[in-house]
Amino acid sequence: MTWVLSEMEWQALALSLRASVLAVLFSLPLALALGWLLARRRFPGHALLNAFLHLPLVLPPVVIGYLLLLLFGRKGVIGGPLMEQFGIRVAFSTTGVIVACAVVSFPLLLRSIRQAAEAADKRLEKAARSLGAGEARIFATVTLPMLAPGILTGMTLAFARAVGEFGATITLAANIPGHTQTLPLALFTVTQVPGEDAAAARLCLLSILLAGAALFASEAVARRMTWEPQA
Repeated sequence: MTWVLSEMEWQALALSLRASVLAVLFSLPLALALGWLLARRRFPGHALLNAFLHLPLVLPPVVIGYLLLLLFGRKGVIGGPLMEQFGIRVAFSTTGVIVACAVVSFPLLLRSIRQAAEAADKRLEKAARSLGAGEARIFATVTLPMLAPGILTGMTLAFARAVGEFGATITLAANIPGHTQTLPLALFTVTQVPGEDAAAARLCLLSILLAGAALFASEAVARRMTWEPQA
């Protein structure tokens, strides 16, 4: 059995990595804002908003993909205007892969940031406020550094989840080799073809290595976050 990746496998790997990185980066500003809001503010509908944002954690990925298809399809509420006004197609495109990965992995990023915001020492923010610092400066120079470990942990977990995304991706973006076929979709494809055991083994090993590396990085960040120097 050869361990040299075929062109299709390289394309699937490259797309998975690119889509996962972009999904996390595009989700980060919204996750940061919502994580801070949910941690620091109480308002009518707080619990409802929190539950809604975490739905992708418990819904079947195919359900998420179907809902995204309703939103971003050619006749969807969002997809229709995007196609007509800007010529941007989301469904059955690489953009759809990124959207599916972002939605499915978003709760992990949000949850890590929210927990970091809840654990952050608010006394430091009060001290900066008493010295006359504005809210924007306090957030940028005091709050954000305290949230950094949670942000990094959330990003690595979200990346790992995005790399392994299957159901929502195949429903929204389909399984088009070289365009929307990610690593899990490529693995699914070769398992349906007799005699492709070697390709399946390669793709399976790649998936395990990527997910394992991301989880190892997340654990390393978490240990660093809880480590305290000895006096």
